[in-house]
Amino acid sequence: MTAAADPARAAMLARIQGALGRGAPSEEQRRRVLQRCAAPSANLIPARGRENDRIAQFIAEAERVNATTGRLAGWSAVPAAVAETLSAARLPPRLRMVDDARLASLAWPADLAVATGKAVDGDRASLAVAFAGIAETGTVMLLSSPSSPATLNFLPEMHIVILPEQAIVGAYEDAWANLRTALGAGVMPRVVNWITGPSRTADIEQTLLLGAHGPRLLHILLLAEA
Repeated sequence: MTAAADPARAAMLARIQGALGRGAPSEEQRRRVLQRCAAPSANLIPARGRENDRIAQFIAEAERVNATTGRLAGWSAVPAAVAETLSAARLPPRLRMVDDARLASLAWPADLAVATGKAVDGDRASLAVAFAGIAETGTVMLLSSPSSPATLNFLPEMHIVILPEQAIVGAYEDAWANLRTALGAGVMPRVVNWITGPSRTADIEQTLLLGAHGPRLLHILLLAEA
C-alpha cells in the first residue's frame, strides 16, 4: 500500500518530514531508493559473521546472552525434547505452537497438551520454527504468517525455537538474501522478528531483569536434519 492510498500513513510521513525539515523527496531521491530496493546491497559485515564453524559460533553467542540450546538428530526427537524442556523449567505440560505440517506429523506425548494458533493469556510455553539463525550474534529469525502468529514469540513465559542447522548463516545480510530468494523480489512477511536471547531490561538501577517485555526463557533446538 502506498502513502497516497493510505491517508493516515501519508499524514504520518508528512509529519516526520516536517520534523526533519525535509520536503517531499526529489525524483533523484526516489530513483535511488527504488534502485536500492531492486538491488539491495550488503551492509558492513563483521569478521565474526564469516566464521567457518557457524554452528559452534551460533551456540556460543546464543548462550552468551542467556539462551539455552540443545542439538537433535531430527524432527522425530522434537516431542521428547520439548517435554523434557518444559519439565526442567517446572512448567505445566501445555504447549502452543505454530501450525506446521512437520510438527503436526510427530508423535507427541499423550500427557502433553498441544494446540496451535495465536498465543493467549495463560499460555506459558510456545514452540516456533525459525527461518534462519545468525551465527554472528546467536540470533533467530522468525517470520509471521497466519500459521505462525508473532504472539507466540512474545506472550508465553518460555519460547522454544526449532532451528535447522542448515539454516544457520554467518551474518544478518545472508539471512536477508536467503529470505528474498525464498519469497521473491518485493515480497516480505508482515513481521520479521530477530530474537537474541530472552527478553531483558536493565532500566531499574542497571540491574538485569529477564522476562521484562516477553519470554524469560529462550530454548533453541538445533536440528541436524532439515
